[in-house]
Amino acid sequence: MELLRFATAGSVDDGKSTLIGRLLFDTQSLLEDQLAAVERTSQARGDEYVNLALLLDGLKAEREQGITIDVAYRSFATAKRRFIIADTPGHLQYTRNMVTGASTADLALILVDARKGVVEQTRRHAFLASLLRVPHLVLCVNKMDLVGYDADVFERIREEFRQFSMKLDVTDLAFIPVCALGGDNVVTRSGRMPWYQGPTLLHHLENVHIASDRDLIHLRFPVQSVIRPASTKQFHDHRSYAGQLLGGVMRPGDEVKALPSGFTTRIQSLEVAGRPVAEAFPPMSVSVTLEDALDVGRGDMLCRPGNPPTVGQDVDAMVCWLSDAAVLGAGARLALKHTTRMARAMVKRLHYRLDVNTLHRDVGSPGLKLNEVGRVTLRTTVPLFFDAYRRNRGTGSFILIDEGTNATVGAGMINGPAVEG
Repeated sequence: MELLRFATAGSVDDGKSTLIGRLLFDTQSLLEDQLAAVERTSQARGDEYVNLALLLDGLKAEREQGITIDVAYRSFATAKRRFIIADTPGHLQYTRNMVTGASTADLALILVDARKGVVEQTRRHAFLASLLRVPHLVLCVNKMDLVGYDADVFERIREEFRQFSMKLDVTDLAFIPVCALGGDNVVTRSGRMPWYQGPTLLHHLENVHIASDRDLIHLRFPVQSVIRPASTKQFHDHRSYAGQLLGGVMRPGDEVKALPSGFTTRIQSLEVAGRPVAEAFPPMSVSVTLEDALDVGRGDMLCRPGNPPTVGQDVDAMVCWLSDAAVLGAGARLALKHTTRMARAMVKRLHYRLDVNTLHRDVGSPGLKLNEVGRVTLRTTVPLFFDAYRRNRGTGSFILIDEGTNATVGAGMINGPAVEG
């Protein structure tokens, strides 16, 4: 069954957790004890209804304040598709959490309070979803009951957001009016909004086309580990390479090139969970056995001989800074993890800081602070095997790590090889 990952975003109190709770409740994806616990907590809080948002607010501080602080993950399934949801915070100081949740999403679900319309956080989260190359975007205009289910309110918000989205790189955009509290247009169609003829949210999630979002042309297989079971004579000479396929399709007999050595060979066999398979495609995790005994290890990459990734030590990238303990500026030295490859990196140049609200480029910025985004040139100690992020999110992304604390302090998206001048 096909899997769809989606992240919710939006401003504070737009109803993200309530919407997800409604999805889980109306699709009968809750256990009886989960629902009973939410009912007890709702009564203890003095709520006059079963507060489905409590299903997502797992931290004590979240339940006390009625807000989302950390990214909450939930999963459910229908007859058509499996889903993994990332419920991300709406507060400005938790923008880095939103980046974390959306980085692996196939779809971003941005909520807007019908009373407030498009606000700063709406634009911020839409820009970040675009920057992270989330292929599909859905704007849910929530709390339609508080504006009398007025079609004009929905149309005004839709047009305002559509105008803003024209400045972004958005390929698929949908608009759905909902009332998460009452379940209108979430799983079942609402009789209170007869003027809306589009699909319900669940119908859209079940049918949005995601198969073509992944790169099936450019073979990219970063080696994560070498498998050599030597417990018996039968497998003493066995050597295979395990990892997640990030691009292209692999089949036994295909010719591949190993980087960085440049030697070519052919695929002898493929296995998934110990069973042979005839082909592999993203995002499958597979074990690859080669016909020739090449020196291949963790951090190396298999690709097509005539279609390799870019190999280089100077990269041009957009970075979202995630640390409140330091500022990212020219000369900063950090550890960098790209696919399965580790390197040390230095910031050669900070080109500009990008205002995610106005999209203005501040070329005079001395450095990036917490939650800020900017364009940088990095120099790494070893060559990376990369593609532009817009082509492949797996080989076009990296994280920056503070070597002193081992904390992840930055998330990067590669534009391409750096060209100084």
